[in-house]
Amino acid sequence: MSTLTIIDHPLVQRDVSILRDKNTPNHLFRNVLSRIAGMMAFEVTHNFALKKYSILTPLEKTSGFKLKENIVIIPILRAGLGMVEGFMNVLPEAKVGHVGLYRDEETLEPIDYYSKFPKTLSSSLVLLIDPMLATGGSAKTALTFLKNKGAKNIRFVCLVASPAGVKIVQKNHPDVDIFCAAVDRGLNNNGYILPGLGDAGDRVFGTE
Repeated sequence: MSTLTIIDHPLVQRDVSILRDKNTPNHLFRNVLSRIAGMMAFEVTHNFALKKYSILTPLEKTSGFKLKENIVIIPILRAGLGMVEGFMNVLPEAKVGHVGLYRDEETLEPIDYYSKFPKTLSSSLVLLIDPMLATGGSAKTALTFLKNKGAKNIRFVCLVASPAGVKIVQKNHPDVDIFCAAVDRGLNNNGYILPGLGDAGDRVFGTE
């Protein structure tokens, strides 16, 4: 069974509160979302394997370290784009793919409309990122899509999750560990997380 890690660092929880506030303007929402993504990246990557290599300091030869595995960051469009910069600041060597999904407002089921991935997908450690894990439909679909494209080692990272969304991902993808900053109470009739932070995509891009 996949593990669920809640990143409860004080600075992360501070920034989640800013994102929850409906009075937070779009530009500040974008900045804080990027900042919190960077902080979460430290926890998500804490057990990444390293490879030793030789380097020369200004004084002598010594050993250095670099990440052993190739890293691919894949945001679920649109809202996941708001987390990419934060992760790239911590993982500048990573490549970035994209998967586009939108939710049918009547059935609440995800529909894919775009995808593009690096050629190294199958041999890389993949970080699938999206601010929200609500019904779990988009995450489940995106993870299945990535596996069908060859991805074998995937971690899912979100800011806010619902218990139902976590359950769906763990049931359908028990090999995928989940990282989030908060697990909220539940969902409303429209499939939005409560208390949540609203539609993250709309708040990132100012399309409310």
